[in-house]
Amino acid sequence: MKTIDELLAEGVDGKRVFVRADLNVPLADGLITDDGRIRAVLPTIKALVEAGAKVIVASHLGRPKGAPDPAFSLLQPAERLAELLGAPVAFAQDTVGPAAHDAVRGLEPGQVAVIENLRFNAGETAKDDTERGEFADQLAALADIYVGDGFGAVHRKHASVYDLPARLPHYAGYLIATEVGVLKKLTEDVKRPYVVALGGSKVSDKLAVIDQLLGKADRILIGGGMAFTFLKAKGYEIGASLVQDDQLPAVTEYVERAEKNGVELVVPVDVVTSAGFPDLKTKAPSNPTVVAADAIPADQMGLDIGPETGALYASKLADAATIFWNGPMGVFEHPDYAEGTKAVAQALVDSQAFTVVGGGDSAAAVRILGFDETAFGHISTGGGASLEYLEGKTLPGLAALED
Repeated sequence: MKTIDELLAEGVDGKRVFVRADLNVPLADGLITDDGRIRAVLPTIKALVEAGAKVIVASHLGRPKGAPDPAFSLLQPAERLAELLGAPVAFAQDTVGPAAHDAVRGLEPGQVAVIENLRFNAGETAKDDTERGEFADQLAALADIYVGDGFGAVHRKHASVYDLPARLPHYAGYLIATEVGVLKKLTEDVKRPYVVALGGSKVSDKLAVIDQLLGKADRILIGGGMAFTFLKAKGYEIGASLVQDDQLPAVTEYVERAEKNGVELVVPVDVVTSAGFPDLKTKAPSNPTVVAADAIPADQMGLDIGPETGALYASKLADAATIFWNGPMGVFEHPDYAEGTKAVAQALVDSQAFTVVGGGDSAAAVRILGFDETAFGHISTGGGASLEYLEGKTLPGLAALED
């Protein structure tokens, strides 16, 4: 795929450059709680600004149902982008309507505009190729050149990700180039031992990547809510913990295959439990209890890996040459259940390995728990995209840039 450096060499002074970014940041009470994805696209935007381009930044935010919804407006991310750039950023209150066209017409070389949430238009996520294409045509009318830099969306066959590049000269931004380069290190000529730590709430979200990793990783460490399906598959009592009973046959098969393939599949030996889910808003104390993983009381739910498991996982990560971590080990947003995630994050920091934090909640946890981002080899902006790449899938947004 052509890169932004090639575009800059060709010259962009005065040209309208459409940057498909990923400004899908978490919001709480209307405020951004983690601006990592905005900061990740800054190098691309700054390079275009310095080269004299008229930069049009577009993104989705959340999952509005194809119509405007103030709760998912990109106004807050646009204002944060302006702060980070240290320069004004125009904001259009629609996506392809009069406001967007006026904002683009008003740009001088080296200026930036953000258009409203792409998903306020049904055509962005439409399954129908014609409907999606019509919206892509409208987006294409705003620009002369396309730069894809929203890695967190490249696994989606959406108009701004898949269809729009076919309508304009297209290039990969710095973020996408970096992300792809990192993922190649996890799939091609991997340095060993290769250890993967997987967490998050649902085992179903990780089954496909586990299937692939059973032939590639040396060790797989399981945490988060998904661990309880593994524990139940081993015959353990898991109390009121989250479990996906319909996934038990697949999990059982993976446990057997891991042993057959010589892959060390490690599950918690102790867990932190409580009688109910904690209040994440007030962070009120919730009476956590540490119990053995095979002895969770019937009225308790597991909410984090326990201290013994944290130490065990740290030891399993200590000699790694390559580490991929995707998914928190517990409900890290509450201080009573953050220690397991902290233990894994600290193990990555202490490691001499090439470390990759696989986006989403893991990336947010690193920042929220106060870790220095530079202590990790790479923090991805796209958890879902990273997983699908590791699963061996063709990602529509990358395929569109390669044409």
